Amino acid sequence: MSSKVVARAKHFSQFLRSLQEGGDDNIYEDDVQITRTNGDKLAVPNIYCCNQSVIICEKAVKKVESDLDDENSLQVSDCTDSNDEVDVSTLEPGPEPLSVVKARNLLSLYTLSHNAQVITDGSSALDPLWVRCDMSDPASTTWLGAETVCTGTKVCSMKFYSVASKGKTLHTFIYLCKQVMLFLSILGPAKDRKSFLTLDGLKQEHKKRHHSTAMVTKGSARFLLFGSTLVENTKSQSTVTVDLKWSHVESILETPPLSSTATLNIKVASGGMRSPMFSMFRELEFLQVLADGLRTGEPEWMDPLESTSPATLVKVFLEELQNTAKTLQDRAGKKVEDQAPNSETDTPIFNSLLERGNLDFVEQLWVQMRKSVTSYQDIRDCLKLVIDTLRYGDIKPWIHRDSSSSLSKLILQSYHQQIAPVSLTGVTPVHMLLEMGLDKMRRDYINYLISEELTTLNHLGYFLNTEVDLQEQVTRLRKLHHLLEIILTCSTFLGLPYDRLFLLTQSCLQHYRTNPYDEQHEFKLQIKPTLISQFYQEENPILWGVEVSSGQGPHELKTVFQLSDRPLVDHVIFETKDPNETVNGDGEDPAFFSTLICSSLVNFTR
Repeated sequence: MSSKVVARAKHFSQFLRSLQEGGDDNIYEDDVQITRTNGDKLAVPNIYCCNQSVIICEKAVKKVESDLDDENSLQVSDCTDSNDEVDVSTLEPGPEPLSVVKARNLLSLYTLSHNAQVITDGSSALDPLWVRCDMSDPASTTWLGAETVCTGTKVCSMKFYSVASKGKTLHTFIYLCKQVMLFLSILGPAKDRKSFLTLDGLKQEHKKRHHSTAMVTKGSARFLLFGSTLVENTKSQSTVTVDLKWSHVESILETPPLSSTATLNIKVASGGMRSPMFSMFRELEFLQVLADGLRTGEPEWMDPLESTSPATLVKVFLEELQNTAKTLQDRAGKKVEDQAPNSETDTPIFNSLLERGNLDFVEQLWVQMRKSVTSYQDIRDCLKLVIDTLRYGDIKPWIHRDSSSSLSKLILQSYHQQIAPVSLTGVTPVHMLLEMGLDKMRRDYINYLISEELTTLNHLGYFLNTEVDLQEQVTRLRKLHHLLEIILTCSTFLGLPYDRLFLLTQSCLQHYRTNPYDEQHEFKLQIKPTLISQFYQEENPILWGVEVSSGQGPHELKTVFQLSDRPLVDHVIFETKDPNETVNGDGEDPAFFSTLICSSLVNFTR
């Protein structure tokens, strides 16, 4: 073999290994961009590499020059609609493919670098390699891939993958040097179930490649249990699906038996109108406005929920405290407002689940102010009224023992008529109001979790820590809010029992102690199918599959047939007879994309 080829293989291997170990350089030979990502981020590699990192090769894209000259800027302006202005500097080009010849060349180098008879440096196996292709060959190849097969730490063979697309049908061919050769095809959507491959047909397809009489069937299905519309001003959406798995399949698209194993996949977005936490979310939004204002100096104030000025509301609130003969302790059981719930801000389901009756003076003041203030001056005026009233001894308000806000400390000083001077200048009033809101909302969330016996204070220390800065306190409060959104979605809409909600709570708490806030994270929960069978037994699955297998261990071979409500790849468009026809409409039989995956055993010839 040419020494030049071997040298290129070594160089390519070293480049990939450097990238795999965290290197910054991702441009190879000027025209190839190489990145490392999780296999589940891309539809096709996800089939084979969902739980491992993969290396992706694509054409290096030149960056758009940010310093466009006036003439080019004018041309862009002239050809865009005045209502759809485009910021060219923010446009990011999508991934571009390499030629099939170039892709095959890269896979050859990757393969040679693992061949111990060619390169004997004893290096460990690299991550699987996938290359985007431009469909320039007769087979219209869109992906080429390669993956090592190891015995212990020694690479003994390679798997090669090829994805090709033509017209309405996508064919994926997977070649394997030693162990397995797979063939996968994806057909366009079909509604006629008679057109689907039957279970007997699938078994016969398996027997064509594997002459075994002992075959095992396993089924899997995914159902959508709960789904919301996109949350306003975000790209987030709440979905709860269930994955079911069972043995001994009897027919295609059969309903999973109650003996199946079931796993809930829970992804909840905060701010949904249907959420029982919507009112608390609006309160949290105002809290975030204050935090953003401290950080940037330019808060984007929310529209007030009260037409009366904040100072007037607070003045009336203080006068009521002065004129009543009752102590604030007597008022603890009284709700902040005796008005009927506002349909825009409060919902009966929220009141029954989370609203507390023991709001102290600072918490009631927060409620009044968060519904009305729209400027720094509003906050200063309100706090000045309160501090003056405390200094003159007109009120002796009650506060919770564990209150930690600056205003709470002033109230404690007022008990001894020793209030320290307070300068309500700069961002101090915003800082004080933010502390008040953090105290109140933390107590709301903790009160629910403790009262429902979903956790204990010992497990909430991370979320209750007031020693960290205010921005971090807000972030941790958002995590706690998201946890409640998840729990209440599952209890309100799915009716999950206490033991499942308890486990889910512990899982969420553990996750958020060590991970950043992320509404896209999908929480998993094991569950008995009987608890949710009413939600899926009469529904159509969004994914259904059957697996026929024979052999054991490394000699096990599988033939898989899948039906799904969307194609396996997202870059292939499947045509329908009617261009205005939707894949699945209301009141009609669902259309499924069918996928067939076959495997065969192939040995090396020496």
